[in-house]
Amino acid sequence: MSVNSFDAKATLPVGDESYQIYRLDAVEGSDSLPYSLKILLENLLRTEDGANITADDIRGLADWDPNAEPSKEIQFTPARVIMQDFTGVPCVVDLATMREAMEQMGGDAAKINPLAPAELVIDHSVIADVFGTADAFVRNVEIEYQRNRERYQFLRWGQTAFDDFKVVPPGTGIVHQVNIEHLARVIFSRQVETSTGSGEIELYAYPDTCVGTDSHTTMVNGLGVVGWGVGGIEAEAAMLGQPVSMLIPRVVGFKLSGKLREGTTATDLVLTITEILRQHKVVGKFVEFYGPGVFQVPVANRATIGNMSPEYGSTIAVFPSTVRPPNTCGSPVAVMSRSPSWRRTRRRRACGIPTIGNRGTPNTWSLTLTLSCPASPGPSVRRTESWSPTPSKDSARRCATMWLSRS
Repeated sequence: MSVNSFDAKATLPVGDESYQIYRLDAVEGSDSLPYSLKILLENLLRTEDGANITADDIRGLADWDPNAEPSKEIQFTPARVIMQDFTGVPCVVDLATMREAMEQMGGDAAKINPLAPAELVIDHSVIADVFGTADAFVRNVEIEYQRNRERYQFLRWGQTAFDDFKVVPPGTGIVHQVNIEHLARVIFSRQVETSTGSGEIELYAYPDTCVGTDSHTTMVNGLGVVGWGVGGIEAEAAMLGQPVSMLIPRVVGFKLSGKLREGTTATDLVLTITEILRQHKVVGKFVEFYGPGVFQVPVANRATIGNMSPEYGSTIAVFPSTVRPPNTCGSPVAVMSRSPSWRRTRRRRACGIPTIGNRGTPNTWSLTLTLSCPASPGPSVRRTESWSPTPSKDSARRCATMWLSRS
């Protein structure tokens, strides 16, 4: 799977299973990198092929200079690709077309499959035809299936025909909610055939990473998963095993301390952070949250902050993985938690992290959560009439009529 120039490959026994991993401590300087760059470093170690990804690329990342302008290009290979239906359906059509072409050439069409696990969530095309009734949800799903019957038959065929391709049906939730609640692994595991050609299978464990066909894919950053939004062509290339070309990014540290006051919501916090980061120009950078206040921010609030990454322009807005994601009782992260070495690592993290790495970064800001105040988004408009926080039934009816007449 990897050239393994740094002899980083090792075996991690967990119960009855043995996982192949790539140790970061095999690369000098890796211990002082920020969390997000350690994820990228492991990615390069595991996918080093001597051509697209070389030992020099790994050394270049390990020697990261926080003060330097990005200039070194690396090839990032996401663990999986997540798509919504608008951009995902064309990708499946392309796969089907390639299978058809393979058959015409006399080849084995079954060999055409995604090389990276791909997950398609149907949510963008769903329309709320029925509302205001108890059975609105069920009726909307029924209408959706009737309206797009051929599309869903095609996607159902794709899920059974292609390896490593899953489809989440409509009515399940929005793509980002499904991603963080069901699809994100934090620790990804996959069986890979050895390069010896003997047909032997090895079980690998590595950090979950992803690219998605929606700018708010960064919502998964709240779980410690490095991922961001890309275009449909770039996502399809990643699905076919092509790495994503990128410059080693600048990392912006954002230190959190204290805890939120009573009555202050996640929306208030994220609007405060957004205002700060917009002022400091973080476009194209990695924003990494650290400090003791991280433990005071629940995972739902972290996901809300990560979701806003496109609004202040950063590539990602990631929290270190300090919590277990939802629905992971049988996932690799839950299984690996039984490993003594894994538990020792978790204890060290509890004592020493989240930090931004020993090298620091020239762009570091801080926020005391206690100072976050309730925020009101939107333009400031001077009110010339009296206003009551509890509108009457007549005014509510007029607002609803106005809304319907304009929609």
